[in-house]
Amino acid sequence: MSASPSPSAPSAYDLLRRQYALRLPTSLDELTGPATGTVDLPLHVVWSGRRSYGLGQPRSRMSLYRTVLAEGQRQDLTVFLNRDLLVAQWPVLRTLISRPLREAWENRFPELPTEKAAAAA
Repeated sequence: MSASPSPSAPSAYDLLRRQYALRLPTSLDELTGPATGTVDLPLHVVWSGRRSYGLGQPRSRMSLYRTVLAEGQRQDLTVFLNRDLLVAQWPVLRTLISRPLREAWENRFPELPTEKAAAAA
């Protein structure tokens, strides 16, 4: 008599992707963060190093979005991220974040562009 195979445990990758997916807003329209000015992140999002980001500087803005996507909770995503900036930056930003994080966002929001030609400077 052969034993039936036991279901395998989810991989670390699958667990991470699910964890990120749980934090996502239901719509990109919920991302109502600022489009200009300076953003100061709270300690629960960035606990060491740089906390202040200028949205008018492309590298600073990209760093802010990368940090909030990876470390922020659902409320942080909606407060600090701006829908239009996220969509404009996504083709480049998606290459700077982890694969589980990228897939969680792209699976939930197929409207996010994946071609670099659409990226804002």
